[in-house]
This record gives sequence, C-alpha cells and structure tokens, in this order.
Amino acid sequence: MLRLKNVSTMIGEHQVIHDVSLEIAEGDFVALLGGNGAGKTSLLRTIAGVLHPHQGTIEFKGESIGHIPAFKIVGKGLSLCPEGRQLFPQLPVYKNLMLGAFRRKDKKGIQESLEQVYTLFPILKERYKQMAGTFSGGEQQMLAVGRALMSKPEMLLLDEPSMGLAPLIVESIAEVITKLNSMGITIFLSEQNALIALMITRHGYVLENGHLVLQGLSSDLLHNEKVRKAYLGT
Repeated sequence: MLRLKNVSTMIGEHQVIHDVSLEIAEGDFVALLGGNGAGKTSLLRTIAGVLHPHQGTIEFKGESIGHIPAFKIVGKGLSLCPEGRQLFPQLPVYKNLMLGAFRRKDKKGIQESLEQVYTLFPILKERYKQMAGTFSGGEQQMLAVGRALMSKPEMLLLDEPSMGLAPLIVESIAEVITKLNSMGITIFLSEQNALIALMITRHGYVLENGHLVLQGLSSDLLHNEKVRKAYLGT
C-alpha cells in the first residue's frame, strides 16, 4: 500500500530524513520507533504531504504522491493524526470532527463515519457541543483520532498518540487503534513508547537521526538487545 524509496527530506538547510526506504502492505499494523528528535514526525509529515522529499519517491497504492499537496493526499485515502493533536480549541467537538470530512461529498457516508466515531468514543457524542479546548489530554486525543477517521482513510498515520497521557488512557487508545486495524485500516504508528507499540503491531522500523537502522517483526524487535537497551530500559 505504501512504498518509500531512498526518501530524504530537508527542513530549511537541515536534512532531517536520510535515504529512507520502507514498505507497508495493505492491512498491516506497523510501528515507527525512535527517540525524541529521531525524525519520526518529519517522516510522517513527508508521507502525508505536509513536507515534500527533496530526493526519492513515495508511492501510495501504486501512485506517486511525493509532490502532491497534503489535502489531495487525504482525498486519496491517507490521513495523518498529528503529534500534539492540533485541534481547533475554540470550536466544538462536532465541528472539529466535521473538518476531518472536508474532502467528502457523500452526506450519508459522512453520517455513517460520524456514528462510527461516536461508537468508538462515546464521550465525543455525549459532549458534541463542548469546546475542544476544554477537554482533557486523553479526550483531545480521542477527538484527534476521530477527526482523522472522518476522512474515511484506508491508511492512518498516527504520530505519538500516547504522548503525555496517563497509563490507563494509553491502554484505552491502544485498544481503539488495534480495533481500527482489525476493521481493515492500515496503520503506521509512530511512538516513543516502544513497549506499547511493539506489543500491538506486527512489524516495526527504528529511526535514529533520520536514518532507518533496524526493521523486522515487532516480536523480534521486542527482544532485540539494542532496542531493549535504547527504548525499553532493560
């Protein structure tokens, strides 16, 4: 479904992604691990079209998307749930969700997506008129994931969904993400919480200073000595 070949990305005069090649199959559940500043967010933003590679190619469902605007990439079925949620705090829950469907014209389908989001996150239905900025961190993350789902993605890029959340909320978010994958959505999950990421995904990549340094089955990475020392503290 997604193929990157020798992708490098610049931000200003600084190269943040170096010659990255990876593949993600349709329906897969893949982790992207790395410490703070490793380049995980830059890589996801490059895939989503927020940044553009200065070298290499990105293909989604066989189509080159490396230099397509982000809003058009959303329309092709690839959605990014960004780091830090990036909600509209002065807008209510319902309007934040509907902004996720801005590319869609199918009113019936939009309503079905909205009901799906409300089923996954009942609190969003209960508080659909409440301003997003008044939500807790965990509730805002639920809203951010819900907004990304409103575009009806075939592939979902999740950037640090557990950041700053209490352990119980992290477990809840992980359960929802796993359920989304079981529903057929391909997921590329960027996480500093390596234990959670490797426990729920099938494959993984490790990024350091913008370079891919490891890849493999999540179960193998979970027992890899370098991964355990660098990201699991053991």
